[in-house]
Amino acid sequence: MIRTHAIRKAHENIDKTLKAAEVILTQFDASRQAEAKILKGPHEDLESYLEAINQLRSNIRFFSGNKGFKSSDAVINNANTLLTKAISKLEDEFKQLLALYSKPVEPDRLFECLPESMRPSSESPGNQFSGKNHHHEHQNGTSEIGGFKHLTLIPPRILPLLHDLALQMVQAGNQQQLLRIYRDTRSSVLEESLRKLGVEKLSKEDVQRMQWEVLEAKIGNWIHFMRIAVKVLFVGERRVCDQIFEGFDTLLDQCFAECTTGSVSMLLSFGDAIARSKRSPEKLFVLLDMYEIMRELHSEVEGVFGGKACKEIRESTFGLTKRLAQTAQETFGDFEEAVEKDATKTAVLDGTVHPLTSYVINYVKFLFDYQTTLKQLFQEFESSGETNSQLANVTMRIMQALQTNLDGKSKQYRDPALTHLFLMNNIHYMVRSVRRSEAKDLLGDDWVQRHRRVVQQHANQYKRNGWSKILQCLSTQGLTSSGGGGSAVPGEGGSGSGASRGLIKDRFKTFNAQFEELHQKQSQWTVPDTELRESLRLAVAEVLLPAYRSFIKRFGPLVESGKNPQKYIRYSAEDLERMLGEFFEGKTFNEPRR
Repeated sequence: MIRTHAIRKAHENIDKTLKAAEVILTQFDASRQAEAKILKGPHEDLESYLEAINQLRSNIRFFSGNKGFKSSDAVINNANTLLTKAISKLEDEFKQLLALYSKPVEPDRLFECLPESMRPSSESPGNQFSGKNHHHEHQNGTSEIGGFKHLTLIPPRILPLLHDLALQMVQAGNQQQLLRIYRDTRSSVLEESLRKLGVEKLSKEDVQRMQWEVLEAKIGNWIHFMRIAVKVLFVGERRVCDQIFEGFDTLLDQCFAECTTGSVSMLLSFGDAIARSKRSPEKLFVLLDMYEIMRELHSEVEGVFGGKACKEIRESTFGLTKRLAQTAQETFGDFEEAVEKDATKTAVLDGTVHPLTSYVINYVKFLFDYQTTLKQLFQEFESSGETNSQLANVTMRIMQALQTNLDGKSKQYRDPALTHLFLMNNIHYMVRSVRRSEAKDLLGDDWVQRHRRVVQQHANQYKRNGWSKILQCLSTQGLTSSGGGGSAVPGEGGSGSGASRGLIKDRFKTFNAQFEELHQKQSQWTVPDTELRESLRLAVAEVLLPAYRSFIKRFGPLVESGKNPQKYIRYSAEDLERMLGEFFEGKTFNEPRR
């Protein structure tokens, strides 16, 4: 019995040993096969190559757990050396594959991803965008936010291969090499794509030297470049990163941040140069356009550049938004001050609307196209939500600055009547423009009514200063006397006192001379608004014509009964009315009378 038991035990030991040997031989066999595949390299059959690497790792684990086998250490060392070579070849394969499929994106491919309304017109030179239409285009194009198409930067079939290669490199602890390869390859491709699009890295000094028209066009293009970069190019790059580095979140964010930093800096440098360049009133609207696009892209920037590694990119982007808002607000203040202190010597000889007035009013009208943007801008600096009243206050201050300046300009006129005509024209232009625009809702009816009264006051002052002297000629004062040479006409009071024919003749002569002077002078003055012009002529006619008719009726017979009556009674009331119709037409001296 004992002998049988011993024989069975021996058989069992032999079986165990054979099985162990079989397992070891299998591992050796697998190791040789893996080595053969690895020596061939990953290029022809990447899948088999990755299987071979996994087999090597499995062999290392096996022999590490079977140290009793005398060749274990030699086998482990050999496998590790092979694994290092394999990973190095994988690294080269990742680099080559990524480089092979990383090509700068042509502008046309970027444009194809835009909604139809945002694409540059094919007629425009060099496929340039129209910067001036940005604002309205943006307002009309918001419904198309979802109309952006995906940009394929690397073919979808290649991304899983790159992911598998990246996975092996991470497992081998080669994250830093992986990061370096990805950053160096992709960052230069992104920057070159932006350069092809037309993005330039410009300094404050470069901007300062540019002609305004050139700069304005570049700003218009930059607004579109920002939208394309964030909503198309960077979103596309983020998708590439998400797929290649799926499962390694920290590395994913790091790779994306490092490969986009240069491109973001390239884009922001231009915006920053504008925000820091010398302020001027005409820059306000492009600053608002730039601020507006930065606000529009805010949520996309937060989404695409999420994560700790992209913190600096987010901060520099939002920093530019803040700087643009700051510069725009300071430009506002500058504009108000410039309006009040405008010392242009452009003399408006005919009393019409001054170029400054039309410039300021157009400026204010433009501001109302940007109401939503301005409210956001005010919120950047104000904790209170009263953005409507802030906009109203700014507008009122600009209007007040304009009036203050116009008051100063009106003092250049020697003729007080022209002073009031000038102020009447300019304030009427302000009121009419406000009533016809959105400014009316903000400034309110009270502002409109108050300034209409100011227009009326200036019209009355014009009448008083321009016509009181000639109306004196038509009054009876100083005409009736008990003595005096020449024939007399009985007074209306039946007092028997009469007016001297000589005095009457003098009055007619004075009236004629004064009216002719007024006609010559005031037909050169201008009231550009048809309605205001007619009402002013009518207001003059309503005081002048009845007084003239009354004077002729009362004193005309005395002159008509003497010699050469037409020398004195040169005009009928109808003649005067016709000539009044020529006032405020802005005629020049050498223009023939109608």
